[in-house]
Amino acid sequence: MREIDSDSLKTIIDAFPFEGEITDIEYTDTGLINSTFVLSFSDGNQSFKYVLQKINVNVFKKPDELMSNIMNVTGFLRNKINLSGGNAQRETLTFLYTKDNSPYYLDKDGNYWRSYTYIGKCYTCDKIDSEVKAFRSGKAFGKFQRMLSDFPATTLFETIPHFHDTPSRYEALKTAVSENISGRLENIKEELEFAFEREKDASKLVDLAAEGKIPMRVTHNDTKINNLLFDSITNEAICVIDLDTIMPGLSLYDFGDSIRSGAVTSDENEKDLNNYRLSIDLFKKYTEGFLSEAGQALNEEEVRNLAFSAKLMALECGVRFLTDYLNGDTYFKTDYPEHNLVRAHTQFKLVKDIEEHMDELNKCVDEIYRRSMLEA
Repeated sequence: MREIDSDSLKTIIDAFPFEGEITDIEYTDTGLINSTFVLSFSDGNQSFKYVLQKINVNVFKKPDELMSNIMNVTGFLRNKINLSGGNAQRETLTFLYTKDNSPYYLDKDGNYWRSYTYIGKCYTCDKIDSEVKAFRSGKAFGKFQRMLSDFPATTLFETIPHFHDTPSRYEALKTAVSENISGRLENIKEELEFAFEREKDASKLVDLAAEGKIPMRVTHNDTKINNLLFDSITNEAICVIDLDTIMPGLSLYDFGDSIRSGAVTSDENEKDLNNYRLSIDLFKKYTEGFLSEAGQALNEEEVRNLAFSAKLMALECGVRFLTDYLNGDTYFKTDYPEHNLVRAHTQFKLVKDIEEHMDELNKCVDEIYRRSMLEA
């Protein structure tokens, strides 16, 4: 990506209707999936900034479907935000069509490019480190869920098939066990026992969906705090970003993954499990923020399973790390041989913490939900 020649880059840039003359091109290596440039332009009076990205087709194999999802969802959000008197230029991403009216540009080498306007005076965070930030994060993702609650989810494409299909993750683990490609099977007997003792939990949400008790919704599917933009002045979370995994799914996946990644005292790479546990205070504040916005959009079955969804997402993630460990670390980037096993340990520790506090967490959710309904 960094070796792209200037003439090719100029051709790509010329495909989009950017305002002004280009003044700066900055390559940014912060993303894990797509290759990204930040472009600066000026017309002599005003400055303009845009993000230019090459879509990673190794991960997203159907970029036309990916961009169809993004264009439809952001267009829908833009209308909702404008009707409510908000600022759509800052509260959702604005993707550009090319001069040929396409949501992406296909270059001579078969690479897919897209662009959106850069949102200034914002910052991102890698960790929920305060109750205030937990509340604001929950509120932002809850608002995202509420605004899209009447979007016809079935019209969206599945950009990564079976992404949060926990039963299929267990099947992949069983295959990894039988093949034992890495020869590490003898190292993880306790971890496998832990995972398979809880296999019955894997199908709970998909079964509820199949029974029609929880609806298919538009879901983000990667609701970590670093996929939110915070306003530099107000410090409010104002925009949900990284929309590549938007597709039909269950609202509980989004809530559960936020808790899994955010309502904890360390991160998934923590080696000392004494330092890693569920933060009930962060759980409560995130839930307050989330239900203050999404409460009226969810049905009671979804609400009843909010705490369980956090356990399920931690379990699913732990199973995925364990599978990759058995397969020889072929999916997740690792820094040392036991890295995926360390990650599996943190996720399974979180599962145990949630199980031990499940009654308290369910009571907390119920109280917050009832209060949010009274205040609505």
